[in-house]
Amino acid sequence: MTAKDFFENDRFAKETGVVLKEVRPGYGKTEMTVDFRHLNAGNTTQGGAIFTLADLALAAAANSHDKLSLSLNSSIHFFRISKPGDVLTAEAKEKYIHKRTGYYQVEVTNQNGELIACFDTTVYRKDTDLPFTL
Repeated sequence: MTAKDFFENDRFAKETGVVLKEVRPGYGKTEMTVDFRHLNAGNTTQGGAIFTLADLALAAAANSHDKLSLSLNSSIHFFRISKPGDVLTAEAKEKYIHKRTGYYQVEVTNQNGELIACFDTTVYRKDTDLPFTL
């Protein structure tokens, strides 16, 4: 099983149109094309859709070390709106890793490279082996 196969099991991300584009040690990249299912009442991208995009990128980066990693806490800061047709990309980068914890930063940008949001999170790494290696 590959990492991409494993993350296909993230049913919520899959149902919302988030696609895992790349995973390597300490790094994950996802993409989502904004459509009408992602919109809030103000006709801009709902924050939860952007959070889901960032969260899958984080999951790929944090779980790239062969052990199941789960978020302890996450925060997101929104800077720009996005709208239908925009292609959003989330890139998660590992900033700190220890035996049990890790810290990751995720930047969400649009197709023009403009910063839409920043997502910071700390994860806890369990002893549970994952069914793939990079």
